[in-house]
Amino acid sequence: MRERVDEACRRSGRSAEGVTIMAVTKTQDADAVRQAYQAGIRCFGENRVQEALQKYQPELCRLEGLDLHMVGHLQRNKARDAVSLFSTVQSIDKPQTAAALQQWCGKSNRTMDVLIEYNTTAEDSKHGITTSHALLTCVEEVLHMDRLQLRGAMTIGPFTEDQQQIRAAFRLLAQRFEEVRQRFAPPVFDVLSMGMSNDYQIAIEEGSTMLRLGTVLFGPRS
Repeated sequence: MRERVDEACRRSGRSAEGVTIMAVTKTQDADAVRQAYQAGIRCFGENRVQEALQKYQPELCRLEGLDLHMVGHLQRNKARDAVSLFSTVQSIDKPQTAAALQQWCGKSNRTMDVLIEYNTTAEDSKHGITTSHALLTCVEEVLHMDRLQLRGAMTIGPFTEDQQQIRAAFRLLAQRFEEVRQRFAPPVFDVLSMGMSNDYQIAIEEGSTMLRLGTVLFGPRS
């Protein structure tokens, strides 16, 4: 998989070192995580807090260098568990969710990274912020939370074979990312999380720095 990503980076004139492969382990078992880790992957993603708790704690969390991200929708009542388990929550879609993480980070005396999820297709079936104004408002509030480090933005591309629609969604996120960078100049703002198994090559072409891959790594979900 790394070779395919590296080749896509070369075609796009980008350094392969600038693109992280995340293994999304939703519905995969602990053995699949271990195999991916042994193959060299260190960044992992989970969609549900409860599944991540059962799968990763305590053994897998002790693997050296393993970096676990929350990539699914986070309910505020799961913030405490999220703080105990993940290094990063990629799915901040409202200031209230960030505030819940801020509260539990304070109680746990830790900090964590966050990304803001932007719904680039404005589909009702997807979570995420849908307007530039709401995005900038959320960014401003998160930047005042001392336990959270805003690192970038995330989106889910449209589920279509129309490559132009996919490309347009990724370009929109890149534009919003740049708007935030220019307006607020966050101290460490470097993650564009976009691209999954069906569209990762387009995402690389449009500037993704983190790919969230599941099926292409593990095969179809059971």
